[in-house]
Amino acid sequence: MRDVNPEHLYADVFARNCTSRGILEGVAGKWGVLALAALNDGAYRFNALRRRVDGVSEKMLAQTLQGLERDGLVRRDVQTTIPPHVEYSLTPFGTAVAGKLVELVELIQSEVDQRS
Repeated sequence: MRDVNPEHLYADVFARNCTSRGILEGVAGKWGVLALAALNDGAYRFNALRRRVDGVSEKMLAQTLQGLERDGLVRRDVQTTIPPHVEYSLTPFGTAVAGKLVELVELIQSEVDQRS
């Protein structure tokens, strides 16, 4: 049974206003899953990541990365070169989440391969 004392707040993804629900929505969307799974292989510059996640528009990838960065899953590193380069990588939280997503992706791919 949960403690109902307001001093002890618990994350509950099933609660409408819980912050964890917003993070789950960003992660579980098609582009969020694919971006995190790709970044699990290592850091990418924007256009390289866009090529890796075939079919995503520039605008949608930018929005997805902004959301994942806001939620603490992705790190945006601006390199002070001429011209400047921006590289995206996973935070420790993003690495943990991406690892689980990669397991799911691999399970789905293996099932599809077996059904073909």
